[in-house]
Amino acid sequence: MESATLRRTSRRAPPLPGLIQLGLILLLVALAAVAWVVTSDRMSGMDAGPGTDPGALGFFLGVWVAMMAAMMFPSIAPMVLMHVRIQEGRHARGDRVAVGTTTLFVAGYLMTWAAAGLVGYGLFQLGKAATGDAFSWDNGGPYLAGGVIVGAAIYQLTPLKDVCLRHCRSPFMFLMKHWRAGRLGALRMGLLHGGWCVGCCWALMAALFALGVMSLGWMAFIAALIAIEKLLPWKAIANRGIAVLLLALGLGVAFTSSDVPGLTLPNSPASRQAMQSMGMGNDSMKQGGSSRGGARHQSMGGGGSGGSGMNDDSMP
Repeated sequence: MESATLRRTSRRAPPLPGLIQLGLILLLVALAAVAWVVTSDRMSGMDAGPGTDPGALGFFLGVWVAMMAAMMFPSIAPMVLMHVRIQEGRHARGDRVAVGTTTLFVAGYLMTWAAAGLVGYGLFQLGKAATGDAFSWDNGGPYLAGGVIVGAAIYQLTPLKDVCLRHCRSPFMFLMKHWRAGRLGALRMGLLHGGWCVGCCWALMAALFALGVMSLGWMAFIAALIAIEKLLPWKAIANRGIAVLLLALGLGVAFTSSDVPGLTLPNSPASRQAMQSMGMGNDSMKQGGSSRGGARHQSMGGGGSGGSGMNDDSMP
């Protein structure tokens, strides 16, 4: 009954005035820009390449939420616009509409991504502890990083990816199926939509970890791929094109990493310079010193005994 009523309401409701639509889009873009600035400040000089240590949990979680706002806000603009339009339609019909529901919808969306970040952080730390230096960059690191990216390419072509992407690309379909009124309902819808988005993008985020989770360049690259597959009208072309691109990138990282543009190689002078820019001298590097927020700049598999931690002896 609620779904049918909502369908009639959304059809009867006139489109949002152009000025309101533009204002909402500009607001999301402005919030994303602020998040980019915050992320840039927090991550400055922290890219030590594939497998960069994400640092202490509190530091990582703060950076991760800012990253998600920066990367995802532009691509969820159609969903936010549709949510506001339906709320306006209900208000025009005389229904009671709670204030702040769209804000809670977006908050729920970010909460889901925060939870996904915690899972990713836990898996990263568990994997590092379990494998020791087996996947240091001088051992199997390139193959692990490349394999994760190739895995993301394969996931692009799976039925699960297609289902999740359809929910992300179809605001009207999602809201018709999952609409709940009130503030709590808006928060619940945001959590659920975030869940579909995590299902759609988790492999791309894993690829970001493989390329360097503290790299602004690779963060922008992954954000662009997410926006392309969610916003461009040619869904199949975008999806398969991204799969091909990820496949080529993964093979490049695995077998010719030195030729991949923009990739910071662990144990390279560029990686060492990134660490030193955070005030980490030779002594602190040998001791595994901490940087801003307690984040340690360690490469794939680094941090354990015998790992490829950054010190003078490991530099070429």
